[in-house]
Formats: sequence, structure tokens, C-alpha cells
Amino acid sequence: MSQLPKALQGLSLPVIASPLFIISNPQMVIAQCKAGIVGSMPSLNARPAAQLEDWLAEITETLAAHDRDHPDQPAAPFAINQIVHKSNDRLDHDMEVCARFKVPIVITSLGAREDVNQAVHGWGGVVLHDIINNKFAHKAVEKGADGLVAVAAGAGGHAGGKSPFALIQEIRQWFDGPLALSGAIASGGAVLAAQAMGADFGYIGSAFIATHEARASDAYKQAIVDGNSDDIVYSNLFTGVHGNYLAPSIRAAGLDPDNLPESDPSKMNFGGASTKAWKDIWGCGQGIGTINAVTSVAERVAQLRSEYQAARARLALG
Repeated sequence: MSQLPKALQGLSLPVIASPLFIISNPQMVIAQCKAGIVGSMPSLNARPAAQLEDWLAEITETLAAHDRDHPDQPAAPFAINQIVHKSNDRLDHDMEVCARFKVPIVITSLGAREDVNQAVHGWGGVVLHDIINNKFAHKAVEKGADGLVAVAAGAGGHAGGKSPFALIQEIRQWFDGPLALSGAIASGGAVLAAQAMGADFGYIGSAFIATHEARASDAYKQAIVDGNSDDIVYSNLFTGVHGNYLAPSIRAAGLDPDNLPESDPSKMNFGGASTKAWKDIWGCGQGIGTINAVTSVAERVAQLRSEYQAARARLALG
């Protein structure tokens, strides 16, 4: 295990909840943090941009009140995801708001930016950067990221194609900083397996879509409960970057999930123009076969914790 910065120490379960475009909201983030895991959301979920300040005020004030009332069980820190791709014309505004609230963890995606990392470090924050291969991992650390999120095959939404075994072992040959693994992790046993491979955290998204707090349609949530890995389609059609999506939503849009055309990566867009695509085409990872009901965030984390402890006990007995 690596030496972790203070913001990532003391979690009740080694899990970072991934930021879910459109779906994550303050209610979800607060519930995740109160349950003892890192809660997160994309800054772009706040629309209009001015709403981001209100949301960060709600999160920070609610968690501070929780910590005052529960000094023996303080909430975990929260994270804000910043898309640093050139198409995000809100980045400067959103970073300024994050600076005012001294957001403890910033997760950067789609391009490593030295200036962004320096800004976060300037207010005492920690930067984790999404990567899909060892080459991008090197670039992220060289530009000042404190830790990495290894997005392996099977992750929901934008995902890489590398086996988690290959990706984690290559990164751990040279990097001893914070490392989270994303890719079909939806159970406590999978979290323990990620640690066994060398990661510090499981990075979980799709399991939290099927929760009461998630800003997703009932049909979306039920599709996760009803689905399994056979229902996941890997395509770059919708944003220009390869990702995993639920086949039922693709069929509902009038497309054949088994015969999707390729997209032009040069037309990537992660601002307002992409919202409709993500609303209609549902991102989802391959691990959903373990999700059997829509629950609260607290219940989902409790289930993950129970499974994690059971998996550890099985190994100890073995």
C-alpha cells in the first residue's frame, strides 16, 4: 500500500465514488461522505455554472455540521471532477469556485494540466487523474498529479480497454502514490481484489446509479438492477471517446447496439452539447450483475462494507 495524503486516510471503506455526469448531486455526495467513502461529482453537473457555488456551500456546510455532531465518526472528504479537455469552456470558472471552497480532492479527466494541478496544490488540495494506460499515467505524474485513477476495461462511461491486472502491475513498477482502480467494481469482494493487485481504493460508479439519491430516471436505475455484463456495449459513437453503455438505452434511441458506427475523435465535446447524449444513452460498467435492488447510498455502502469484511474473512480462513 502506498503512503496516502491526509485527505485519503481514515476512510471507513477503501472506496472512492466516481463522479457521474448528470447523475451525481450534492445529496448523493453528502450521503457517500457520511457513509465513510469519498463522495464526488463533476463540476459540470451544476447548471447553470453559478449553481456550483451553491452546491459546494451545501456540501461543505452539511458535512461540517455532521462532523460537529459526530466527532467520533467524521465524514469522509469529497471530490470534484474537472474535465480539462479544451472543449470545457467552464474550467476556469469552476476552478475559481473550487479554490474559494478549498475542495479537498480534485479528480481531473481527459488531459493532464500542470497549471490545474498547481492551482489545486495552492489551496492544499489533492489531485487524482484518470488514466487508461501506463503512458498516460507517466504524463499525469510528470505534470504534478498526486495520484491516479486507473480506468480499466469494464468501467462505466469513458473506459479503457486494458485488463486491470496489466494496468495496475505496470503502474506499480514505478509509482508508489495513491492509486484507485476503476472497472467492473460493484462488490466488496472486488474492492479487496483491487487492493490485492496493488491499488489503494476501489473506484465505484454504476452501483451508485441504482440508489435513491441518484439523479437518474427510474428506468435507468431499473435497467441496472435487471442487467448484467451482457447488456454493456463499448463504443466511441456518443462522445468520440470509447465508453461502456447500457444496450437497452441504445435500442430506445433507435440504434442497433450490435452494429454501431465509429465516431470521429476530433469531434469530442464535453460541455453542454454532450448532455443530451449522456441523458439518453446510459453509461454503465460491467459489474452490475451484483446489483439486485435500488437502495439508499447508506445501504449500498453498508452492503459493500459487509461484503468486503466477508471477503477478508474468507482469505484469513484459507
